[in-house]
Amino acid sequence: MSFNVKSKLLISGGVIASAAAIWHLLCIWGGPSWFAFARAPKQLIDSAQQGTLLAPVGTVIVAGLMFACTVFAFSAVGLIRKVPLVKPALITIALLCTVRGLIAIPTFVTAAGVDIWQIVASTVWLFVGVCFIAGSIEHNTALKSGI
Repeated sequence: MSFNVKSKLLISGGVIASAAAIWHLLCIWGGPSWFAFARAPKQLIDSAQQGTLLAPVGTVIVAGLMFACTVFAFSAVGLIRKVPLVKPALITIALLCTVRGLIAIPTFVTAAGVDIWQIVASTVWLFVGVCFIAGSIEHNTALKSGI
């Protein structure tokens, strides 16, 4: 099976989304310190400390959304069977990841200091957004040409 550059980008975006989902799930196992390291909202860190369901349920939902990104990416390039709504999903994922990636810009211009974790996370999600944009373009081109 041979893939062009845009398809390879989409595959890499899907792999990164899966890795991020696994990382989120590992936070449940790792406990409150892992949630804190991952810069989770205070409510989730408190939930993990208190043993309430907010942290694990919220984390499973976020991880599920990230795994869904992988499913749509892999479906679009033909690694797995076709799933419904691939075209709108790719566009939505591309927009959300790109916006998430651009969140770091205020970090660079504020006097509050530089949060390296946010810069790295934002750079990764910006890359994933670009991967999904490229994959969405490729998928739409393939649909128009009847492939």
